[in-house]
Amino acid sequence: MAKHNKWSKVKRLKAVTDSRRGKVFSRVSRDLTLAAKSGGGDPDSNARLRTLMLKAREANMPAENVDRAIKKGTGEIPGVIYEEITYEGYGPGGVAFVVQATTDNKTRAAKDIRAAFARHDGNLASTGAVSFQFLHAGQFLVAQEKIAEDALLEIALAAGADDILTSEQGYEIRCGIHSFDKVAHALEQQRLKPDSSEIAYIPVTTVPVTDLTLARSLVQLHDDLDELDDVQHVFSNEEMDESLSAAAQA
Repeated sequence: MAKHNKWSKVKRLKAVTDSRRGKVFSRVSRDLTLAAKSGGGDPDSNARLRTLMLKAREANMPAENVDRAIKKGTGEIPGVIYEEITYEGYGPGGVAFVVQATTDNKTRAAKDIRAAFARHDGNLASTGAVSFQFLHAGQFLVAQEKIAEDALLEIALAAGADDILTSEQGYEIRCGIHSFDKVAHALEQQRLKPDSSEIAYIPVTTVPVTDLTLARSLVQLHDDLDELDDVQHVFSNEEMDESLSAAAQA
């Protein structure tokens, strides 16, 4: 969920059930393969790979799965060739969506994503029709109890972060895409574990949602997209308060 619900999304993703664990492993595995393909299989010289290996550890992904995914990327063992594709669309209520997919079959991915939107009175849009409503940047969420604001500010800005936003629930670090790995490494060196870290599409314009029926439709669309094997990440620009978000997910 977007904007005011970013922390709700983190809590929701942390409550990974056993039935969804395989999906989480699949996503991380594909990311590891692509990172190793583009930057090599050595985490000491591939910061993106190092960050993903930490994510794999946090998800309790078996070491052999991690090793196999990396070797697929480096070509040491044969594997499926994946492509990264970004889809844009509108959900119910005119909410803008950006869907990132990693797939070995672009036709299947587009068909499945289009069908998910259609089930919830939404539709796919042309490239650029939606993305201008988002900032494409690195995003780290850090709970307030983990570090003082001044200390985090010093660490993050020295590593190349652009801004730190403070809320009741914690800090949001934003940085350019090319600075993401450097900021991640700086936090790692301080043994500071973010609650969330990703290259995200962060809404710069939002759609206020106050109706429970609409909120439920949006949650269901998120769930349907998340269930698709090819989908890696889903971003949207609805804005709803915590109580409505909780009610919609109940």
